[in-house]
Amino acid sequence: MGKMVAKTGNEAMAEAMRQINPDVVAAYPITPATEVVQIFSTYVADGLVQTEFIAVESEHSAMSACLGAVATGARTMTSTASQGLALMGEMLYIASGLRLPIVMAEVNRALSAPINIHCDHSDTMGARDSGWIQIYSENAQEAYDNLIQGVRIAEECLLPTMVMADGFIISHGMESMEILEDKEVQDFVGEYNPSSTLINSEKPITMGALDFTDYYFEHRRSLAQAMIEAKEKIIKISQEYSHLSKRKYQLFEKYMLDDAEIAIVVIGSTAGTAKVVINELREKKIKAGLLKIRVFRPFPGEELKEALANIPVIAVLDRADSLSTMGGPLFIEIKSSLYGLEKQPQVVNYIYGLGGRDINLHHLREIYQDLQSLLKTGKVTSLVKYLGVRE
Repeated sequence: MGKMVAKTGNEAMAEAMRQINPDVVAAYPITPATEVVQIFSTYVADGLVQTEFIAVESEHSAMSACLGAVATGARTMTSTASQGLALMGEMLYIASGLRLPIVMAEVNRALSAPINIHCDHSDTMGARDSGWIQIYSENAQEAYDNLIQGVRIAEECLLPTMVMADGFIISHGMESMEILEDKEVQDFVGEYNPSSTLINSEKPITMGALDFTDYYFEHRRSLAQAMIEAKEKIIKISQEYSHLSKRKYQLFEKYMLDDAEIAIVVIGSTAGTAKVVINELREKKIKAGLLKIRVFRPFPGEELKEALANIPVIAVLDRADSLSTMGGPLFIEIKSSLYGLEKQPQVVNYIYGLGGRDINLHHLREIYQDLQSLLKTGKVTSLVKYLGVRE
């Protein structure tokens, strides 16, 4: 049994970083992620960790420093949000292309313009194809647990990994949660022993060399294969952590889904609000359910197809818009994963909460009412809806 504490999401992730005790942290402050490394920097100053903390002049420089550190064999972490992640963009692809296991605590925030500091998932959805593993959290407990698991996942998959928490909703909201003992975390993550580094004179390597038509394609195919194989490794590590923490983690969570006739698919903190509405509906004998995506990259398409195959009507909630005219990014991928089923579920999309716009119990009740109507009539009036937008 761990220790029960009250912490915000940012405090929870900083605490996880303290227990992980990485060799290097390079970061630049940005709202609402600033507190993660601000708190961690006090641990460095107080001698509670043996981390080399590098304060840089931008997020691009932060990721550049992380690349150099992990390439020399240092366990390396960082944190950012929104425009900071966008500024890292060039370096994100280099991290994955060089198979460098950097771990990032990413606090979801809207992208400018207009300037907005509140939550949506546009920042990480914009980086969804950068070759980083993406793990989303519903609350502070999951942010803590996912960050600890993220170290093992990154290092065993040889893929950089970002762990997300919704800005302000999780990052600044205080919750009761359980933390493990320092030794338990240290034993779980183990020591980082890379097979090769830039400073190993006995096994010299070239990293980031020029790669034209002769080998570039093969290296990108190798990266794609690593993402394919990451699913099994994530499941294995999550099972190990579940045994340690007594908290169950998989690629996604099903809530009253097995017999559901109407269901929502969602990412992040909104899942917790949806569960309240589902409990209400179940008391009225309405078979409502929920599927919460935890691991968005690698995308668990086949597993989702199996989980959703027998549900007649599904709403996919996106806290980001692809701006493709085809709906949000999660909706597009869910639709793709269900393609080929003999009996296709009716799937509709709700884009919500952009720039931190609130989603409440009333909104979710409305969605489930829409799904009940669709279940009865079979008629889709609008494939993509913008929830809570003033006309």
